[in-house]
Amino acid sequence: MPGILCEHCTAVCCRYIALPLDNPESAADYEDIRWFLLHAGVSVFVEDGDWYIAFETKCRHLQPDQRCAIYATRPKVCRAYSTEECDYHSGDYGWQQHFTSPEHLEAYARAQLSARRGKRQSPRRRAPAAGVARRAAGR
Repeated sequence: MPGILCEHCTAVCCRYIALPLDNPESAADYEDIRWFLLHAGVSVFVEDGDWYIAFETKCRHLQPDQRCAIYATRPKVCRAYSTEECDYHSGDYGWQQHFTSPEHLEAYARAQLSARRGKRQSPRRRAPAAGVARRAAGR
């Protein structure tokens, strides 16, 4: 793409806020996240095993030309953002999961909780056959 990347920018990074969440471990945790997803403009994603909630909301200092009106005094989080991480440039977020609906999360939660229950249940010890038990006892 010719020119400076910012000349083509649609300010995707200035149109949402993402905050970390505690990784869900129980049905109640998943239910809390499901409640988030019942709200418009909210999604949840998993990146590198960490959970985040994202809110679609435009920065109040984003100008019509997609440039920052407070660039010289922008927050530290904006200063730390580089074109290497640019949402417009890469298009690949590296999410393991991206939930935009409660139904998608519910299906995922059922599978995860079921798999966890399966791992917690230890295999039953089977009693040895009667002949094996007698031989072991020296009879």
